[in-house]
Parts: sequence; C-alpha cells; structure tokens
Amino acid sequence: MTDLRSELDRQRGTERAQAIRALLAKPLLTRAADPDDFFLVARHAAELVPWFGTHTGWRLSIEARQGYARLAKVSATPDGTRPARRLRGNRDPFDRRRYALFCMLAAELLPGQVTTIGILAGLLAQATAVEASIPTFDSASREDRRAYVDALLLLERFGVLTATDGSTDAYLEYADAKVLYRVDATRLARLLAAPQSPSRLAGPDVSALVDEPQYEGTEDRLRHAVVRRLLDDPVVYFGELPEAERAYATGLTGRQLIRVAIAEAGLQLEERAEGMLAIDPDAVATDERFPAENSVPAQTALLLLDTILAAHPSPVPPDALAEQLAARFAEQPAWARTYRSDGGAQRLLTEAVAVLERFGLVRTTDDGIGARPAAARYADAPATGAKTPRPRRAR
Repeated sequence: MTDLRSELDRQRGTERAQAIRALLAKPLLTRAADPDDFFLVARHAAELVPWFGTHTGWRLSIEARQGYARLAKVSATPDGTRPARRLRGNRDPFDRRRYALFCMLAAELLPGQVTTIGILAGLLAQATAVEASIPTFDSASREDRRAYVDALLLLERFGVLTATDGSTDAYLEYADAKVLYRVDATRLARLLAAPQSPSRLAGPDVSALVDEPQYEGTEDRLRHAVVRRLLDDPVVYFGELPEAERAYATGLTGRQLIRVAIAEAGLQLEERAEGMLAIDPDAVATDERFPAENSVPAQTALLLLDTILAAHPSPVPPDALAEQLAARFAEQPAWARTYRSDGGAQRLLTEAVAVLERFGLVRTTDDGIGARPAAARYADAPATGAKTPRPRRAR
C-alpha cells in the first residue's frame, strides 16, 4: 500500500509540474486550444492556485466551466522582446497601431454580448476620432483593415470573440464583410494582468500598473522576484539583480527555497558563480528555442557565437561578424536566400545578434560584441562537437 501511495504521489507531482509549465508557456490556457493541458490544470487546481501564490505571487484563476485558466504574470521590468504577434503570415510582432486598436477594441467590447465586425469598426472610428494621440481608424484604408483584423484575430485566439457567422479574414478584402461575434466579457476582463487598475492611475505613468504595495519590506517579495525571473528568463545573472535580491538568491535559506520551487515545476536548476538558470528538459515552458530548426537568424546566431567564444574575453567588432556572413553567402549561394537583397546581410546580422542578446549569451558595447558566461554552454564539446540546447522561458 505504501509503494502504491508513493507511486500515486509521484504521478501527481509529475502531472502538477506539467500543468505549471503549461501555464508558464500559455498564461491564458483554453480548453478549446489545449485540451490535454487544460485538463491537467483543472484537475490540479486546488494545488496550483496556492503554488503560484506561494512561490511567485502570481494570481491564477481557473474557470473550468468556462474552459480557461488565466495566470496573471507580473513583472517589474516589462520585456519588449516578447510582443504580441500577428496570427497571419510570418507572425510579425504587433506594432504601435495594432496595440492601440487592440486596447480600444477591448474597451468597446466590455458592454456587449453580441456584435458584428461592422459595428465594431464604426465604434473604433468614433473612439479614435476623439483621441488626439491616436490616428482615426479608416475602414477604407487597407492598412488599417489589416491592423484591425490582426487585433480581432488575437481576441479570437484568446476566446474573447467567437465568430458565429462569417470569417474575420474576409474584412481584409471587403470593408462591408459580414461577421457576427459572440463576446465573452468575463474572459476579456481576465486579460489584464496588472495588479493596479488603469482607472486608478493618477497620471500618464503606466509603470504604476505593476506596483505591488503588499510586498513592502517582506521576504516574500525577494523570493517571488527571483523565482519569477528564473521561470521567465533564459538566465539570471547575480550581477544584474538588486542588492537585496542578490543577497537572498545567494543565501542559504533563499537558495534552498528557490531550489524547491524550480524542482516542483519540473525544471532543472543550474547554479554557477555568475548566476542561475532553470532548464526545461521537455521544452514545455518555452516561447522560443535556441538553437532552433528552420530559423535562419537562430542558425546564424549559433555560427556567430562560435566566433565570439573563440575571441573571448575580447569582444568582436560587428564589422568582423559582417565579413564572416559575407564569406558564408559566397560559399553557400543557396543559404539564407531571403537575406540576399540589398541590406539583407546587415539585417540578418542584426537579427542574429538580437537572438543571442535575448538568451543572455552576449553583450553589445562600444568595443564590440562579447560573450557572457552562459554562452560557454554552447561551446563545442571536446569529444563530440555537440552543442547543449537551451530552451527559453515563456512570459
């Protein structure tokens, strides 16, 4: 009986860890899009809600009947490298126009239960017309229609809108397209993860949205801050932490509590003199992988990283890396064809270096691009030449 109970406890712990990582990867998890993960989250709801509260201070809401779970992740340092992305084409990041239309659409959707794409377009035109800082929405503009459709499709992905008649994509070609939507206002209200309500802001400083006054002078704030970083970021360098957080992360008690949280999430904690990183061996809790297949910038980043590591501790001038890419282009004419146009090589270099910076592997200074401690994980192994993969945490 004891062996059976132990096995059941292990299985339950494994399932709970998978549910935690699923929520880290998709903070708005829906039954429609991810039925298996949603089932695990709903099954372990009684344990998951206090787990996130204890270890991260993030609020988890699980609405089993409505078919979604929302993890309200908060960060004191918003990260622009994880933007909302368009669901069409190459999944380009949202630009300022799309973010503005998305937010204004959200405001217009709150009162209703049923609406149409035409009614929403009209309301959007009226709302933007009275906002001096936002260009007026014009349904006759093809570019505006594209931005509008991208915002609507993201709301559909979140389950806020459901097209019950017609297709949102039709509006790309025809401003008089007919699409009927059902609105889930409750789910819409859950999208906002900020601890402070926007209506309570005293001025235009939106950074106040992430203020968490309940943490003033508490040890919980230090633990939560460090664990949040480990769950979200590729690597946590002690030198980049505030003094109090660094002291907590390197102290005996703090380090032990951090180890427990990371282990219960099914992650592996690597500890070094320079910092820590949490690795997901199954790459569940990740929004981007490195190295990544079928990604020319990621492949190029790995190529450049060899050169940067070989020069360590000296930085490599960008011009030297550009010359390396030019030689690669000459040697392999079929490689990176989308970057063969004028300025393409420089664009590829910029994107590849950005990948390395996002993963905390390099730092760009006036002297050039230098390797950071975590980059050593990708050095060629002496025996096999293999490289160690490093999945990235998701926000």
